Amino acid sequence: MEQFDNIDDYIADLKKKKEASPTCSNTRYNLGVAHLSKREFMEAEREFLTAIEESPKMAEAYVQLGGIAMQRGDLDGCLRYNITATKQRPFFAVPWGNIGFVYMQQGDVDKAIGALKRAIKYDPNFVQALATLGSAYFNEGEIDDCIEVCEKAVKLAENFGPAWNNLALCYAEKEDFTKAIECIDKAIETGFEASPDFLKELEAHR
Repeated sequence: MEQFDNIDDYIADLKKKKEASPTCSNTRYNLGVAHLSKREFMEAEREFLTAIEESPKMAEAYVQLGGIAMQRGDLDGCLRYNITATKQRPFFAVPWGNIGFVYMQQGDVDKAIGALKRAIKYDPNFVQALATLGSAYFNEGEIDDCIEVCEKAVKLAENFGPAWNNLALCYAEKEDFTKAIECIDKAIETGFEASPDFLKELEAHR
């Protein structure tokens, strides 16, 4: 693989490749990802849309378009793109995880749990999906299930704050405040912003 000193050189190289072969969907996709890394969302979107025109089965491009929709606060657009991605590649875990996340945002916890379980079935080490599933279980009052999936998440990624936060909420619910404080401290160490009310509640037990 060619080495580039910076992202701009990489983008310039990809643009040359695009001129030489305008219908190459992989070049378009890589260019879209490069623009995303610079937060150039409109340019990225244009490349991903062209990539799927050339290769309608390119599931990754639909997932990236879903991410751009989410960035704009368009949850329905994000959902639509990720559902399309699962139709192209049913066993691709990432869009199932994103679908679960959107359903959680929309308050449809049952649908979220269904999608997240599929994500984890296809990729048992999908940390974000495990933590989001934990949140869904917590919402449903399934405290032990939440602990189980979030314990797994923090074993896989020790610095994943949302999973530590979920564990803190669960242990507080079980009135094991020592463990809850331990978990919330770990969440905060990762840069996670815990709810001030929850922190106040735990302070009373320090």
